[in-house]
Amino acid sequence: MTAPTILIIDDDPDFVEVTKVILETKQYNVKAAYNPKEGFASLEEETPDALILDVMMGKGADGFIFAREIRKDPRFEKMPILMLTSMREQTGFDFPGERIHSKFLPVDDYLEKGADPQVLLDKIENMI
Repeated sequence: MTAPTILIIDDDPDFVEVTKVILETKQYNVKAAYNPKEGFASLEEETPDALILDVMMGKGADGFIFAREIRKDPRFEKMPILMLTSMREQTGFDFPGERIHSKFLPVDDYLEKGADPQVLLDKIENMI
């Protein structure tokens, strides 16, 4: 059996590298893309077992737009998405009430950056 593949889409290379190292401790096959365009190209090549997606990329919340777009594509509608972000730290904004919403934020789970590595691993394991 081959190891599950996780795709990370984040514009922070340092964050991608740290997250990749954490995931590789559990033998995950990790791929990275540094913007939504690269992310979509990677999805076209191979559908990963799970996606870790940053909210704040480029000039705004491109991760929201990306999540909404790929959820419209039947090939990716069931692919688990973990949204990992430092948006609250950067903006002071947090989601009121229920964070996950099928139209506003169509992801499977949400985690603030800087979370304990074991929490990240547990969330990925539960999604796969």
